[in-house]
Amino acid sequence: MLALAACGDGGGSDTGDGEGSDDPIVIGVSLPLTGDFAEPGKGVERGYETWAQVTNDNGGLLGRQVELKILDDASDAARVVSDYESLIAQEEVDLLFGPFSTRLVVPASRVASEYGMLFVEPAAAAAEVFENGFENIFYAAPAIAPDHYNNLVEHILSMPEGERPQTMAVAAMDDPFAQGTAYGLRDKLVEAGVELVVDEVYPPNQSDFNAIAAKIADADPDLVVGGTQYQDAVNLILALQQLNYQPRMAAFSTAPTNPEFPEAIGGAVEGILSPTGYSNQADWPSNAEFVEAHTELHGEAPQEDEANAYTTGQVVAAAVEEVGCAEQGECQQQLIDYLRGATVDTVVGPLAWDEAGRPNGAHMILQYVDGEIAIVLPEDTATAELVYPKPEW
Repeated sequence: MLALAACGDGGGSDTGDGEGSDDPIVIGVSLPLTGDFAEPGKGVERGYETWAQVTNDNGGLLGRQVELKILDDASDAARVVSDYESLIAQEEVDLLFGPFSTRLVVPASRVASEYGMLFVEPAAAAAEVFENGFENIFYAAPAIAPDHYNNLVEHILSMPEGERPQTMAVAAMDDPFAQGTAYGLRDKLVEAGVELVVDEVYPPNQSDFNAIAAKIADADPDLVVGGTQYQDAVNLILALQQLNYQPRMAAFSTAPTNPEFPEAIGGAVEGILSPTGYSNQADWPSNAEFVEAHTELHGEAPQEDEANAYTTGQVVAAAVEEVGCAEQGECQQQLIDYLRGATVDTVVGPLAWDEAGRPNGAHMILQYVDGEIAIVLPEDTATAELVYPKPEW
């Protein structure tokens, strides 16, 4: 499947003359538009499409229009490898954007590295992504998974010792992202003296959470942490509610930011926390333009997947405009070298990276306050004050 975000003849430009060419700058992408990761994959596609439209409406890159060449990898790791090999070697695209999920980004980044291509990716936060020695990869979000909760950790440790949570339960899906997010919080708090009383791992296809919920309820920890995607978080919370377990603090990754989440757990959302790299309300440069353009193009406000995709485009664009080139060959190393020392303003905030491509920030912490999800940490971007202890659900 091929999707074009702007008109053009297709194929990459081999003129190498930057602003002197009238050909579009062609950007190759492989995304899971079908298969297990189709839902978030389509979100990433929407974010890329919005970026392409806004960029072209503002005059393109280096005075040239941009064109997206998107292939469907069907959520398959072998397919994503062949897709990027085809985009680079056969289609001769000028630039690359990354796919969705750690399971696809790791093999895709290997292909990009072999061809010496800059590889900015929107959706692989697991620590293992940045442990392969590749110098060309950059994550277009504020933090990798183990650092998502850093702002919450700082807040908890700033509380008087007698008031902060003393015990903690963790339940995490057997998934690099889900575990990375939960374990980053777990390990930092354990090191600070919080007692870990439950530590459970469950398979991605688990639907019955009664046994795990019973362990948590029996231990009655002050803090419960879910390393979750979506449906698993809903099922775990429903099981905890049935047992009338009432934590003083509850944090779950991913699920609480989903618009369907409140209804799915019966509306008992008050006080639930979740990390996020993006908020429509965040006052970052270009965010208002992004929200307006995305809503007009797709009929709804952007979520985190769309924002990280848009950020990917902003990061690549910043490098292209600064270096003054967009093609395969020596230009790619120049783009990589520029980003190594750059700070780029994006819709998720200013981004800078270490030598492995890890961003150096932390996620915002969201919480349901008076029935609405709001930014509560860090304090300088908060739209509401963190509620603690958590109201009963």
